[in-house]
This record gives sequence, C-alpha cells and structure tokens, in this order.
Amino acid sequence: MTYKDVGGADEAIGELREIIQFLKEPEQFERLGGRIPKGVLLVGPPGTGKTLLAKATAGEAGVSFFETSGSEFVEMFVGVGAARVRDLFEQARKAAPAVIFIDEIDAIGQSRGGVIRMGGNDEREQTLNQLLSEIDGFTTNATNPVIIMAATNRPEVLDPALLRAGRFDRQVIVGNPDLIGRQQILRIHSKNVTLAPDFDIERAARMTPGFSGADLANIMNESALLAARRNAEHVTILDFEEAIERIIAGLEQRTRVMNDDVKRTVAYHESGHALIAALVPNADPVSKISIVPRSRGALGYTLQMPEEDRYLIRKEELLDRIAVMMGGRAAETIIYEQISTGASDDIQRATELARRMVTEWGMSEKLGWVRYAGQQMQYLGGAVEDNSALSPETRDVIDAEIKRIVTEQAERAQGLLSQHRKALDMLTDDLLRCESVDGSAVAAALAGEERVCEK
Repeated sequence: MTYKDVGGADEAIGELREIIQFLKEPEQFERLGGRIPKGVLLVGPPGTGKTLLAKATAGEAGVSFFETSGSEFVEMFVGVGAARVRDLFEQARKAAPAVIFIDEIDAIGQSRGGVIRMGGNDEREQTLNQLLSEIDGFTTNATNPVIIMAATNRPEVLDPALLRAGRFDRQVIVGNPDLIGRQQILRIHSKNVTLAPDFDIERAARMTPGFSGADLANIMNESALLAARRNAEHVTILDFEEAIERIIAGLEQRTRVMNDDVKRTVAYHESGHALIAALVPNADPVSKISIVPRSRGALGYTLQMPEEDRYLIRKEELLDRIAVMMGGRAAETIIYEQISTGASDDIQRATELARRMVTEWGMSEKLGWVRYAGQQMQYLGGAVEDNSALSPETRDVIDAEIKRIVTEQAERAQGLLSQHRKALDMLTDDLLRCESVDGSAVAAALAGEERVCEK
C-alpha cells in the first residue's frame, strides 16, 4: 500500500514524506547534527484514514510495519500489557528499519491525573509507564531507524507525558477532506465500480460536504449495490444520490400505511421546511423533499445540499438554520391551528443549536462574549456539561436567551409561510401526488406554476 491508495490528505502526506526520507536516507539529516524524530501522532475524526496513512508510509518507505491497537495491551492480569510493549519494541529493533503503529492509543494513553478509575487502572498505568520508558530509551540507529506512529481521535484525553517533545515529536492532523480531496477519494473507491459515462465525480463530491473517507467509500459501495439490485449496467449519479439518502435517512418503508390525514400533515410539515429554506437568504438549497417513511423513524424529510464547504458560519446563517428547522411546526400551526409530535427532532436540533450560540459562540447580547459551556470533545462531538461554576441567575439568563432565539425564529417562519400560503398549498399538493419531488418544485410553487408529477 502506497500514497496512490490515499486521497484527500495531501497536507498530511506532505508531512509524512519527510518521515519516509528519514527511513530511507537517515544519514542525510544526521550529517548536520539533526536528530531523527522518534514518534508521529496522527490525530483526526473517525474514518479519515489515519491507519491507511500509516500503512502507506511504511509501504512508500519499503520497511517493516508492526501494527497493533492500544486495547491489545490492556489485560486483566497486571504486567501482561507492559510485557507486550517490551516484546513489540524488541521485534521492531530486530527488523529495523521499521514502523511501529499503535492504533487507538488513547486506550492505554489516557491521562493519569483526575478521577481514579476502578478496575484495570493499575494495568493501564503500568502499560503506559512501560510505553513511556520504551520510547525514552529507544535510540534510533542512524543506519536502521525505527519510527513510532500512533493514531487517536481523542487527543484531549492523552497524558501530557506522552505528548511531550522527545516522545511524539510531531502531531499530524488528518481532517475530513475538502472538495478536491473528496474527488480523489471517490476516484479511488470507484476504480472497480462500473460508472455510467455521464457520472460526474465533481458533482458527487459537491453533494457530500463534511463526509469522511470512510463515509465516501460506504456511499460508493451502496450506490453500486443499489444499481445491481435493479439489474442496471452502470452506476448513475441518481444511484449515488439515493445512497446518500439511504445512509442519512435510512431505508424507504413504502409498506408502512399512513391514513390521508397523517399523510397530508407530513406533506405540509415538509413543505414548510422547504419553503423557509427557499425564502431565507442564507439557507442551503433544497435538493429533495419526500413524504415516504424511512427506517430511522422519519415520516418524511427535506434534504438540503450545501453548495460549498463551510469553515465559518455567521450568526445570521445560524438563525436562518433555526428558522428552517421551525418551518415544519410553523406550517402545521397555520394549516391546522394545532401541533403534533412530528417536530420533536426539529425542536431538539434547534434548541441545541441555540444553546451552542449562547454558551459556546458568544452570540447573545445579554451574556456577551463569554463561554458558559462545558468541555467540548474535539473530534467525537458532544460536550461534558459542567454548570457548577454558573450562578442560578446566569443559568436563568441562558435558558431565557435560548427560548427567545428559538421562539423568534419560529414566529419568523410562521410569518413567512402566512405570506406565501398559496405556495405552501401548491407544494403540499405536489408532494401528495408525487410523494417525492426535487428542489425545482419549491421554485415552481413560489412562482405559482403547476407541475406534472414525474415518475
């Protein structure tokens, strides 16, 4: 395996090419008194190709590759993990030049401070201490170097002694790929897939912002399975779109029977989302609207596809997102003058986004540019809430601000839909006829144009 098998990680590969030169020609760097780095830590979200990069680095250098996982060192019996560490490094010395790769190093490298863990703690600490001492006493031979590589998606929990210079001298960040990187990854994973002549790789890459390399491989494989299921000769871009929907929303459940009243309520709900997305200035364009139930519990869904990768999001854009989330409940309120349980997921996501605006991003005038949230897990999402330092008065203000933001955007969505009531009815009727429509149906409804159902 070489770097030809890796896509979307050009910056990380650039960092690692120097490691290959260390392994191939160590004399070139030691000639001026430089010291070969002992360790390289690959850090990034799950599925971004950290293990793949380590294998490709050893393959490019043409050296022995020793792969293990942090969990393999943790045993019930104290001392077994430490013995395995010694054995691993001894094998690598004999096979030098070589690369030692420890995947998920956070399994044994967690910080030794803080709360004492019960059960297995002595074993974990002994293993970590042995690893630290092995790296410290590990002298890299100029003619037969050994590089230690490790990967983690939880760098915030690693022991500071493990990260200090002289042990893991370098940290290489492996993030989710950008547009060009996604094109590279899709080309790699479509080598053995029979694509249609008009399959546009760039369009497919634009449809998948924020997806990791593992996600893209899964989608390409799923699209091939979908095409095979309908006995097609090629995989088309429509198969790719359906694979994205399947992974995001789940399998279609056309056998689920909904009565006409429920179906119409779902259609109004999804039409509300789609129309608000078209009416607010900063929302992502609507790609598809469906009222076909999905296996993940959704009775319908509105799929938005970003036009480009986003790295910074303004406050106005976040408010528009909340307004789109509230569009479904707003449509139900206008039409039926009552509400249902269908907006539970929308309310949860809107409340969470408003909470982050207030407590993490300093977007509340009353609370100012101050962080009130707990520690955020860097790559795995979620947060460890710690409100012990907040006064009761501050918590009340936070709750009031979250409620104000969500309520204001809900009222805004309701006002926009009231102004465009005719478009709401037209889009709903279109959905009830066709069950699934693309984004052009939203523009047609706003323009007052009748559409023919395409099946």
